[in-house]
Amino acid sequence: MNTLSKHQLSGLYIVTPDWDDTDRLVTLTEQALLGGANIVQYRHKTASPELRKTQATALLDLCRRFDKPFIINDHLELCLEIDADGLHVGGTDISVADARSKLGANKILGASCYGDMELARAAVQGGASYIAFGGFYPSRIKKYAVTTPASIVADAVKEFDLPNVVIGGMTLENCQPLIAQGADMVAVISSVYMAEQAQEAAQAFTALFTADNV
Repeated sequence: MNTLSKHQLSGLYIVTPDWDDTDRLVTLTEQALLGGANIVQYRHKTASPELRKTQATALLDLCRRFDKPFIINDHLELCLEIDADGLHVGGTDISVADARSKLGANKILGASCYGDMELARAAVQGGASYIAFGGFYPSRIKKYAVTTPASIVADAVKEFDLPNVVIGGMTLENCQPLIAQGADMVAVISSVYMAEQAQEAAQAFTALFTADNV
């Protein structure tokens, strides 16, 4: 799925937790996709290279079945090796411009911009497909300074003609003001993967992006 559309970069964006249990990871991801998740990012900071490839390959196969984009966090060589749909890079990873040159024009490339419009400008200039802002709220999964102002979403919408995603402690309630400001995607980990019913949780987030709510 290398043909990019605005629709593919909207709605619920699920990011995987650091689970070594591949079967559990794939099962919960499938439930989220059944619930309407629109994009999947594989992120496992502590996995061995072997486990990372095994899990990424299994998730890619799953996303192919659902015709949804599959993104690899950080690991450009793995992205290219398994022909994932794209890559997401953070502030300490390879630069957006370098990543784009290695990925080619057709892969999705996301960039973490935290709460910094200058980083967003550099990401857009470097060839990003979407820009990510956050964290906005404390997270059960990731540790970071919660310093991103909600107003950055509206500022980004005014300045950039590029999809944006909001991340960091997202719940069904606290993401709604950000969607109202123009967030195209909401990225979640625990609010789906640690929910009692992942499919129902995904459905609830997806409903926020239906025509009646945006």
